Amino acid sequence: MRISRPGPLVALTGWQVPFWLRRPCVRTGAGYKPAERVAQDEETAPAADAETGRHAAGPGAHELVLLHGQPGSPADWQQVAARLPARLHAVAPDRPGYGSSRLPAGGFAANTRAVLDDLDSRGIKRAVLVGHSYGGGVALSAASMAPSRVEAVILLASVGPGCVNGWDRLLAAPGAGELCALVAWRLTPWIARARLAWVGRKPGALRPDEHVNWQVWGHAGGGHGALWRTFLAEQRALLRELGELERAIGSVQAPVLLLADPRDTLVPIDTARRLARALPDARLQLVHGAGHHLPRRAPDAVADAIAAFLAATEEPARRSQARWLTSAAGKLPPPDRPARDT
Repeated sequence: MRISRPGPLVALTGWQVPFWLRRPCVRTGAGYKPAERVAQDEETAPAADAETGRHAAGPGAHELVLLHGQPGSPADWQQVAARLPARLHAVAPDRPGYGSSRLPAGGFAANTRAVLDDLDSRGIKRAVLVGHSYGGGVALSAASMAPSRVEAVILLASVGPGCVNGWDRLLAAPGAGELCALVAWRLTPWIARARLAWVGRKPGALRPDEHVNWQVWGHAGGGHGALWRTFLAEQRALLRELGELERAIGSVQAPVLLLADPRDTLVPIDTARRLARALPDARLQLVHGAGHHLPRRAPDAVADAIAAFLAATEEPARRSQARWLTSAAGKLPPPDRPARDT
C-alpha cells in the first residue's frame, strides 16, 4: 500500500478501514528537520560524488518522464518540473487508470507498455524515467524490459524489495480489498476537501506533511474510471509482480539515483538500501524531513538532485570526448605548416 492516513478526522467517520491509512512518519517537535537538506548515503555511493558542486555547469539536454504514485497525478510533479533546468524537458503523464488516461489500470508490465507507447507517440527515442513510489516500480520495469529506451532512472521513495507488509496483503485480498478500496474512495476525498476548505480559513492549522496528505486525497479521482478499482488492480498487481521485478533488477544497466527519507513509514528505508545494493549502477541520497511525498514536500531538493545526477552521468562521456579531441589535435600539423602528401 502506498497511501498515507490523512488524519484523525477519518476515524470519526465511523468507516471500517482507518487502520490502513497510516500516518506519515514526519512529526513536529524534537528531531524534526526541514525537507530541503539532502545528504549522501555513504553506505551505497562513493564519497567523491557527494561534491555535487563540481557539476555546476549543469546537465545537457534530456527528456524526462515523471511517473506518479498510487494514488497520484501529474500535479504531484508540478513543483519539481518548475525547478528543473531549462535543458531538461519533462512530461508527466497520467498512468493507466488515472486522470485522462483511457487505458485500464494494471501492474508494472502494463504500465511499462504504456510508457513505451507514450514515448513513441511523442517521438522520444530515449528518456530519463523518474518514478515516485509505485511509479518507481514502473520505471525499474521499463529499464529492465527496454534498456535501449531508458537513459537513466531516478527513484523517489520507490517500491521494491521488502516494501510489502500485512496490510498490503489484506488490501489485495478478495472481498476485503474491494470493501476497503470502495469505502476509502467514497469517503476520504470528500473529507479531505472539507478539511482543506476549513484550514484555508485558518492558516497554520496543519503541519506541512499533513497538508500534503490532504491535498493528495482531496484531489484524487476525476478520471474516466473508478479510482478505487485502479487502486485495487494496482495493489493486487504489486503482490503478483513484485517478485518478478526484484529478479529483474540486476539486469538494469542504466545509472540509477535513489532518493528516500529514512523516516518514511510507507516505504521503509531498507527498501531503498536493498535496491541500491542490487542495482549494478546505483547511488542513494537521503532527503531528511520529507516523508513519503518527496515531489510535493521537497521539490527543491529533488530538482537539484536530478540535475546534479544527470550532470554526473555525463562526466565520463565528456572526459572521453576531451581525451579524443586532445589526441586528435596532437596528430594534426601546426596551423602554419601544410600537411605533406604521402
